[in-house]
Amino acid sequence: MTRIKLYTAIYVVLFAFATAQVLVEQSGGLPYWRAFWVIIALSFVKALLVAWYYQHLKWEPRSVSFTMFVGLLAALALTTAAAYSIL
Repeated sequence: MTRIKLYTAIYVVLFAFATAQVLVEQSGGLPYWRAFWVIIALSFVKALLVAWYYQHLKWEPRSVSFTMFVGLLAALALTTAAAYSIL
């Protein structure tokens, strides 16, 4: 039963972060780069939560977790590079 409560709590946090991302994007009140970094930070935390709890990286060997983290950093670098090409 505690696992269900934990997964539900993580789901609520992910939902709140996704809602915050939409609000940041739709508000138009923040400068482009500030909104960009807020959305990237929220996405990074969401990706870590999903990988850590829903993909069970918590119980995997450290090398698998490290490989996933390197992939996450590569995705962040590519997203940043794509953002520079838009402007």
